[in-house]
Amino acid sequence: MEDNKVVKKREEINLEDKWKLEKIYANEDAWEKDFNILKKESPKLREFAGKLNDKEEILKYLELNEKVSRLGETLYVYAHMKSDEDTSNQKYQSYMNKIDAFMAEFASYGAFFVPEILALPDEFIKDLIKNDERFKIYEFMLMDILKEKPHILTKEMEELLALASDCLDAPSSIHNMLTNADMSFGNIKDEDGDEVELTEGNYSSFIKSKDRSVREAAFKRLFGEYKKFDNTLATTLTSSVKSFNFSARVRKYESPIEASLSPNDIPVSVYENAIKTINDNLSSLHRYVKIKKKLLGLEQMHMYDLYVPIIEVEKEKISFDEGVKLANEGLKPLGEEYLNLFNEGINSGWIDKYENKGKRGGAYSWGGYDTMPYVLLNYHNELNDVSTLVHEMGHSLHSYYSRKTQPYYYAGYTLFCAEVASTTNEALLIHYLIEKEQDKKKKLYLINQELEQIRTTVFRQLMFAEFELYTHNALNAGEALTAADYSAKWHELNANYFGPDMVVDEDIDMEWARIPHFYSDFYVYQYATGYAAASAFANAILEGKENAVEKYKGFLKAGGSKYPIDILKDAGVDMTTSEPLEATIHRFNELLDMLEEF
Repeated sequence: MEDNKVVKKREEINLEDKWKLEKIYANEDAWEKDFNILKKESPKLREFAGKLNDKEEILKYLELNEKVSRLGETLYVYAHMKSDEDTSNQKYQSYMNKIDAFMAEFASYGAFFVPEILALPDEFIKDLIKNDERFKIYEFMLMDILKEKPHILTKEMEELLALASDCLDAPSSIHNMLTNADMSFGNIKDEDGDEVELTEGNYSSFIKSKDRSVREAAFKRLFGEYKKFDNTLATTLTSSVKSFNFSARVRKYESPIEASLSPNDIPVSVYENAIKTINDNLSSLHRYVKIKKKLLGLEQMHMYDLYVPIIEVEKEKISFDEGVKLANEGLKPLGEEYLNLFNEGINSGWIDKYENKGKRGGAYSWGGYDTMPYVLLNYHNELNDVSTLVHEMGHSLHSYYSRKTQPYYYAGYTLFCAEVASTTNEALLIHYLIEKEQDKKKKLYLINQELEQIRTTVFRQLMFAEFELYTHNALNAGEALTAADYSAKWHELNANYFGPDMVVDEDIDMEWARIPHFYSDFYVYQYATGYAAASAFANAILEGKENAVEKYKGFLKAGGSKYPIDILKDAGVDMTTSEPLEATIHRFNELLDMLEEF
């Protein structure tokens, strides 16, 4: 595979390089048999409607719901992963379409459960948990439902909001169509002087070009096109924020941010403290800009110089087996048990390693409660692929520990925790690679890689979070925000974050219009908090702090059995303090010290 530049067909890939989905279903007949069972059994959930004032009926409902949900999940992940092997395979496309359509219907079968539980007196539920051992397992789930009671509306109002949801989501759809389908960015000249079309897809490679005129042209052309639509883009963003704020107000939350954080019991102070901590430490980012400007030999550092690597190194070919060896070295501080599970996963068919014609791009970790935690890769023998391997296996081992330890209802973990395990693995790997590297140029390259990861995942995402808080608070207070207001705030934030050594080009003022995450309200801060939690775990493990590995494995085993802040706190990482984020900034400063030595 390594030396063959022709992309192979699925059937040409070696068996040992494919994931073993046959461990889920030996053949299609077995899948069809289970699908028919699901179609027959799951409608029985509707028979419990109106009966949940009886504890025996609640218990029977929960047991049947688990049984059919697990079956549906297994059917769903199998069909989707088989389709991802070769998206042109119509047989598996039809399987995927069948299960997708049915699961949409399945979701409606138990729609009565939460409203009926909320209609019961709180004391009835608390009494069940206290006096009937059979309900102990459901305590967290049931109390979580009761917690949201003040924000649940009448049956008629809930139905009305559900009917209006498509309309309320329209701004995101409009932004997506405008920026991905309708906008055109014209042509620029590449490094060879050839005319090439600029797209959102290839912009990321042009902005890293060694030729400064190429990256400047790409930057000005891209944001120049966004500027042409500034009023439309401002209107879509305003409409999206107003839609979210409307829902928050209707559900009687004190603020838009509370509406987003409250369901997972995350204090608003976690969000606000993250922004405060990063603002208190912006001198570190200013220092990075100054050092990068010097190493690039620039008289002026512009926004379009930000992504160009400090140094280029020849790409090293790293076979999959060599990548596994590197991963084992990097993850050694996690201990023998973790490494044994990591290698068992690789040897027992968790991973689909290589690209083939029609295979879904990118990488992911997936699976169900009753399957292995599979990993899809498109391994191309580069260092980044080794990083992707440890990242996705971090997710998979998180899922493995969680499913082994937790009952079905608590085996999943929240978004707040989801990236912690994968990023901890990446942090351990890059630390190992930097420490062991003897070649000066390669070491510099690796240091820059980690610095950029922290800059983009922590500093950049918290700048986004600060902008988001501004937009929601201003609109919620009745202010009218225009494209000029959004651009002025964006310019102010960039000037503040990047400091005096950065020329904050006027073109960057439109960047807010390019960020699709602003249509998923209060989402981006979790990249930064996840990275900070991972840094705290990695630091504790590398410093050999007492029980650091066991505490970390405790986090992996907790799944969704508590609220995310409590799960992390139990494992020694308190996200209600600034310490985890400060640990990340400490690492950033360490790397800057190394960079200054060159």
